[in-house]
Order: sequence, then C-alpha cells, then structure tokens
Amino acid sequence: MIDAIINHIQITGLIGMIGGYVFGSIPFGLVLCYLAGYGDIRKIGSGNIGATNVLRTGSKPLAALTVLLDSSKGLIAVLIAAALFDKHAMFGAALGAVVGHNFPVWLKFKGGKGVATTLGTFIALSWPVGLACCAAWLLTAVISRISSLSALMALALAPVFVMVFGDPHQVYLVGTISLLGWVRHHANLRRLLKGEEPKISFKKKETA
Repeated sequence: MIDAIINHIQITGLIGMIGGYVFGSIPFGLVLCYLAGYGDIRKIGSGNIGATNVLRTGSKPLAALTVLLDSSKGLIAVLIAAALFDKHAMFGAALGAVVGHNFPVWLKFKGGKGVATTLGTFIALSWPVGLACCAAWLLTAVISRISSLSALMALALAPVFVMVFGDPHQVYLVGTISLLGWVRHHANLRRLLKGEEPKISFKKKETA
C-alpha cells in the first residue's frame, strides 16, 4: 500500500514536471522580438530572453506582453496539473516550468532567470502569496529602479509569505524555486555588491 502511494506521487509529480518544463521552455521574449522586428534579443543588452532585456529594445508594450506570457507559462502549467492530477503534479509543474524557462532545450539550455514564470507559479499555487511577491517586486522597483534587486527581494520573501498567507507545506517547494532564482542572479548579485547594477531604463539600445 505504501509503495503504491509512493509510486503514485512519483508518477504524477514526474508528469507534472515534464508538462511544466514544456510550457516553461517556450521563449516568448525571443519570439516576440523577432515578430516585432528587433531580431535576436540575445544580441541585445544582457542577452537575456526575459522581459527586462526586452525592455531594452525601447518597447514597453512588448516588455509588458513578455511578462504576461512568461508568467502565464507557470500559471497555466500548474493549473492544468491541478485540474488533471493532484497536488504532487502541481508541485512538479511549478518546478518544471521555472526550470524550463531557465534551461530551455530549444535554446541549448540557455534561457532566462525565471522571475515572471516563478511569480506565475506562485500565483497558481497560492494567489495571496503570488500577489504578495508581486507587490514586493513592485515596491522595490519603484524605490530602487533596479530590476534584479526587486526580483531578489520578492524571491527572498516568498517563503515567508507562504508561511503567513499560504500553505506551510509548500514552503520547501517555494524555497527551492526561490533559491534557484537567486542562483540565476549570481552575476547581478556581484554587480549589486559593487554598486554597478544598472537601473531600469526605457531607452532603446542604440545600434552601431
């Protein structure tokens, strides 16, 4: 009986993770920039495929659409897993979506940092936690105008928000996803410590 339960958890969790990875690995920022005529976003600014780098094209609507679509990857993956399977599939889908965005097989595992996708998964897992993280990101962004610092603050507070507003049983999952986000921001952390991290800019990158 116990073995059957463990096998069920492993199977549904794996199914959720695979499905989440497929959703998460869709490079919306890259696709949108190509469709809008900006070319390969990986050759602009930081080379990242996320919304912050899309903003460096000078197109705020395109960056906003990237945020919306990237966050929807995590949101939809988790909701589908919940509708078709169980909480183990949900947890697998949440982690899989973020890993898929960060390491998409289609781009030789060189993706983004997963902030928008992470926030989408948090909203799907517990909307009060997700909204609290979004509020933390927004407040820090308004004060500092530094995207990476805003992301790091939201990620750092996520496990706390889970304990206060959400299901404490999710704290390990949320903590793992948040830790992954911090690891992906290692270069930003170094620049922040040196005072060299650029602020959010709405100016289009000039070409030679």
